[in-house]
Amino acid sequence: MKQSEFLIELDLVIDEAQTGLLATVDGSGRPHMRWMTPALLKDRPGAIYAVTSKNFAKREQLDKNPKVQWMFQSRSLNKIIYLDGTVNLVDNSSMRSEVLEVVGPRLRVFWNINTDETSLIVLETVMESGLLFLPMKGAREQVKF
Repeated sequence: MKQSEFLIELDLVIDEAQTGLLATVDGSGRPHMRWMTPALLKDRPGAIYAVTSKNFAKREQLDKNPKVQWMFQSRSLNKIIYLDGTVNLVDNSSMRSEVLEVVGPRLRVFWNINTDETSLIVLETVMESGLLFLPMKGAREQVKF
């Protein structure tokens, strides 16, 4: 599968589901998964973006180990996408604004948990490899970035 084809599928699934699972690893090697509100930015291919608080545990986990895995699924479960990558923590107001413009309307739950807008930081996941799984067809397509 070509990178461009994979990115089209990923964009479709994110647009439909509007959420994804992000897995990180803590200092003891224990995995942690949480629902996130991701976005692909059209002028920045090869990365997934999300926001979090500098005060959340995932930021500390990512400081120690930036390797992550994302999982996305269509509502009908006919497409499941896995994505491995490395996270950069971006503390930049213009990047924060750019990401919030896309995901902001979908962050209702996030704002209930984090009321301090000044603590926002952008998670930029640089894609390394991906897998598109079509369970109804038993098909798997892999891609490297």
